[in-house]
Amino acid sequence: MKKLLLILLVACVSACQTKKPYPTIGEIERLDTSLDSIISPNAKVEIIADGLDWSEGPLWLEKEKMLLFSDVPRDTIFKWTEEKGKEVYLTPSGYTDTVKRGGEIGSNGLTLDNEGNLILCQCGNRQIARMDAPLANPSPKYASITNTYLGKKFNSPNDVIVNSKGEVFFTDPPYGLEKKMDDPKKEIPFQGVYKVKKNGEVILLTDTLTRPNGIVLMPGEKTLLVANSDPAKPNWYAFDINNDSLSNGRIFYSCAGYDKNLKGLPDGMKADKAGNLFATGPGGVWIFNKNGKLAGKIKVPEATSNCAFSADEKTLYITNDMNVLRVKLR
Repeated sequence: MKKLLLILLVACVSACQTKKPYPTIGEIERLDTSLDSIISPNAKVEIIADGLDWSEGPLWLEKEKMLLFSDVPRDTIFKWTEEKGKEVYLTPSGYTDTVKRGGEIGSNGLTLDNEGNLILCQCGNRQIARMDAPLANPSPKYASITNTYLGKKFNSPNDVIVNSKGEVFFTDPPYGLEKKMDDPKKEIPFQGVYKVKKNGEVILLTDTLTRPNGIVLMPGEKTLLVANSDPAKPNWYAFDINNDSLSNGRIFYSCAGYDKNLKGLPDGMKADKAGNLFATGPGGVWIFNKNGKLAGKIKVPEATSNCAFSADEKTLYITNDMNVLRVKLR
């Protein structure tokens, strides 16, 4: 009898500890057979976190087994773990002034520098900053990496990456300004893509894009892709990198003529080590194989803003308006 009770107790504890499966959403559209080597045929799109205002900037931290992501309107970075789900990680994340203001004030794009420090695009502070605290013990203390170009304040840095040399690349659209393009505090007349060298020098790489947003270096760091989140020019652009300048600017892929009922525009993106590109855009995440061919899409009803890989690139995390999604690729 005691043995039976013990078995029942163990079974009960095991059942209580078993988590309910995450709800699923959307579908994966396969447009080319090459997608089968990128995403397994039985892959699902799971909602792992919800209740956000506008999620952005996902960043996987392998050592901590933790996903960070910004909630821009809430001026907060959240963390997600398999064990505890969504929790507040850092606030305020993008605006530290005492003067109240509207608009998108929180952090947006997140990345790590080559020393493992958290780098943030701070919309409210209008700068690229480094959190002056360990990842395991976050604190809203920030050191500015750059906040001006030729003495003029940036619009609102949006997405950021770091190359193997430790140089910082970022985009600077007007989305964090209260009145966007018409904001009287807008000091720079264009929307730039910049590079910050190791010595702190800020270089304007291009001022030709109307709404530069997501940014990614392709493997080998010879090509830079920039998403343009402008409904009139919904394109992904490619540039050749020549030390401190760009050349051969061209359209990598255009969404022109897309179904306007689909939510979202070209935004954040990531490339895997093989050169496959996952780019958020109208209707979800557009997936291009290593040859640049559109291989498929992760289709979801709400707008996607960015994505991030796990360390082994077997899992993709997607910020999706009020949700954060997970797709186990292989």
